[in-house]
Amino acid sequence: MGDWLLIERGSLAIERILRRTSLFKRPAPGDDNRLQLIAANVDTLFIVTSCDQDFNVARLERYLVLAHDVGVRPVVVLTKADLAVDAAAYVAAAKALHPALYVELVNGRDAKSVSALAAFCGAGETVALVGSSGVGKSTLVNSLKGSDSIATQAVRESDGRGLHTTTVREMHRLGVGPGGGGWLVDTPGMRELKMSEVGAGVTEVFDDIVEITLNCRFTNCSHVDEPGCAIRAGIADRTLDPARVVRWRKLRDEDVASTANAAVQRSRRARSSKAK
Repeated sequence: MGDWLLIERGSLAIERILRRTSLFKRPAPGDDNRLQLIAANVDTLFIVTSCDQDFNVARLERYLVLAHDVGVRPVVVLTKADLAVDAAAYVAAAKALHPALYVELVNGRDAKSVSALAAFCGAGETVALVGSSGVGKSTLVNSLKGSDSIATQAVRESDGRGLHTTTVREMHRLGVGPGGGGWLVDTPGMRELKMSEVGAGVTEVFDDIVEITLNCRFTNCSHVDEPGCAIRAGIADRTLDPARVVRWRKLRDEDVASTANAAVQRSRRARSSKAK
């Protein structure tokens, strides 16, 4: 989804696929040996979450890692602002994830409220939306399009979870007419977000922690129980948040393991290809 094609004007035959400027991918759910392509040629990633029990710092960091790894601008979009008791607290928690992070608080049903997002959706721009089911992605797309053509569903009151209104990836054109507009790529809610080969993204999202590791006594420090570990010292003197360090370790270790698995799979495919 999102590839640009060079097409012969007369026959409409595809001549070639243009080089991708960015590509979001993840290990396929239930099958770490296969990659699932999410969206290509994206300029901005709207990471959509609602101001309720769906808000999850660890999940937001995963999306931020994906965005930074492929060089795409992330924007955290906090929906259901009109229903939140303390929406400002959600904004503060999101902004604390990275000092340069864009965070927008919106009521997805109010076109005026989402107008600030239009700046990211201009002519020639492609925006992808990611987030859990029930956070209001389809409602947000409708408001940005100025229509109600996409079906929406209510969430369960018991746990705030939504049904998968969007079950396939879809592209929506914005601002049809003189001057045109951008494109929106709407993705289904993701129940599982594993990552592979995103080391650069992990380093950028957790750059403060990575910088501190440079002060460890040993270059191969695991930052768990070695003497002279700068991370342990930072936790002890409260300059580092222990929970954030745990999330960093988890993402770092997951990326190392999945990247190694991807390398093994590439090696097997290469040997199989040579044998034919």
